Amino acid sequence: MEKKKRDLAVVIMAGGVGTRFWPLSTDKRPKQFLKLFNDNRSLLQKSYDRVSALVPDDHILVLTNKAFMDIAAEQLPEIPPENIIGEPMRRDTAAAVCLGAALCKERFGNPVIATVTADHVIAPIEQFRKTLLSAVDAAQQNDVLYTMGIQPTYPATGYGYLELGRKISKGTGIEHFELLNFKEKPDLETAERYVKSGRYRWNSGMFVWKTDAILKEIERHIFSHLEAICDAARYDCTPQWPEALEKAFAALETISIDYAVMEKAQGVRCVDCTFSWSDVGSWNAMKDYIPGDTAGNYLRGQVKSMDSNGNLVFCEDSDEAVLLVGVKDLVVVRTEGKTLVAHKDRTEDVKKLIQEV
Repeated sequence: MEKKKRDLAVVIMAGGVGTRFWPLSTDKRPKQFLKLFNDNRSLLQKSYDRVSALVPDDHILVLTNKAFMDIAAEQLPEIPPENIIGEPMRRDTAAAVCLGAALCKERFGNPVIATVTADHVIAPIEQFRKTLLSAVDAAQQNDVLYTMGIQPTYPATGYGYLELGRKISKGTGIEHFELLNFKEKPDLETAERYVKSGRYRWNSGMFVWKTDAILKEIERHIFSHLEAICDAARYDCTPQWPEALEKAFAALETISIDYAVMEKAQGVRCVDCTFSWSDVGSWNAMKDYIPGDTAGNYLRGQVKSMDSNGNLVFCEDSDEAVLLVGVKDLVVVRTEGKTLVAHKDRTEDVKKLIQEV
């Protein structure tokens, strides 16, 4: 694909902590920097791989926590150092989106911005790119905000949902819809109703919009964010930049872009995504990416089992040895002297326990 035909910038949001993936994911090495698969590429690197064919490296911004700037730079040597932005404190996605847009405005003018995630698994890449560019082309022609909706494969209760409205014909083989509502994470009965209706998509947390279009909506709904961050952005690439950014973030409310802007904005659309997608939100999700045996165990490492079934074992060191005897439905994770043992139905509670200790 030709990189320079479109006025496009990409913002990769890479500031999460991913505590559900303890003990691999920690506050020093969060999930997006982990190499969970056999190709030796981290989730962040895979995110870069998906967009690098669409836009020059100097038009890719990586927004991460200030503490993770070095590891982000190490994993993405292609990205100019000034394009790896360290947020001084966590203020959720509204701050990240506003910061990315303000910097794109300062550096590039009014490009279309594709805001993507750093810790999701997506395949095939070509279908992702085709879908993303379909939204990019539409956003270039209209002052609308696009979200990328994933066709649900089961009634998930851990995802937000998007309610689709009127179909907008694009003639590209990829369907676009007006978006009626953002729905919070539902209970199982509600999720089953959503999926059965065919009118809902999972909220992927990925967006496409022109710079001026999103800044206009931020100004309308969270002006304090715009004021603080745009004031700081004037010091971009100067010695005053770190101090200015820290002052701006300290003044911000912690709130997501969905709550703050998208649920209230006018002219929101959804591009229908048919590629495979997972946020790899807990250890149970790794079953799709680890070889299984005839007893329903999913095993990475030197694992031997006897009379055991339905277990997931993940050893970061392939030489690590784990023996399973007479157990079922467990998640066992080993890395750097730390061990997680949990029932497969309680992996969502790992985050709660980590917060307590």
